[in-house]
Amino acid sequence: MERRKFFKAVGLITAAAYVSPIILGNVQEQRKSSDIEGVLPSQFPPLPFAYDALEPYIDARTMEIHYDKHHRAYYTNFMAAIKGTPLEGKPLSEIFKSMSKQTDAIRNNGGGYYNHLFFWKNLGKGSSGPSNELSEAITKSFGSNEKFKETFTNAAKTRFGSGWAWLYLGSDKNLAIASSPNQDNTLMDLSPVKGTPLLALDVWEHAYYLKYQNKRPDYIEAFWNVVNWDEVNKRYTQALKG
Repeated sequence: MERRKFFKAVGLITAAAYVSPIILGNVQEQRKSSDIEGVLPSQFPPLPFAYDALEPYIDARTMEIHYDKHHRAYYTNFMAAIKGTPLEGKPLSEIFKSMSKQTDAIRNNGGGYYNHLFFWKNLGKGSSGPSNELSEAITKSFGSNEKFKETFTNAAKTRFGSGWAWLYLGSDKNLAIASSPNQDNTLMDLSPVKGTPLLALDVWEHAYYLKYQNKRPDYIEAFWNVVNWDEVNKRYTQALKG
């Protein structure tokens, strides 16, 4: 190889080695900034796992459509709805506090963007279950872990039409369960029940219809196999300090 070509090739490799950490740093910062207390990301946040990571409980095709079509649309429409308004640049936590004063486009798309971002993080395989601290709180509020799962499952099953089921920490620092319609959540000022969400389940039909059709109870039962309890435990610890 000619000396000029050799040094040019080495230069390109060296440049790539320096660029890579910058790119990785931007991705990490993007993920960090997509949390509710941070600024809204300028780009649609990545899914934290592969489409097929939750097989056989949630199929890859459903996950792909759910994330890349539904969730992406909520993000895109929400960013368009707040562009050029006083809400642009504000964290979601602030926007949710005044949601009762916002348009339907901001309410539905803002809720849809955040709820799905939250949902992806509480999904995964391999976590051991509620921590000792959370287990004690579950027993205090519901009597047992089995009763907690029964109550949460019932909230998801009986939510009429589209919506969500939530485990949340109330202002009294006790756990509670509720469901919300459409893309509402317990952080919005217009919600009849308020608190810090810890665990969520999407019961819109697009979340399960390809695999489970109209059998929502089967989907809910499968959900318990892919709860990322490590994330839920972390949220509970953080919420207690808040």
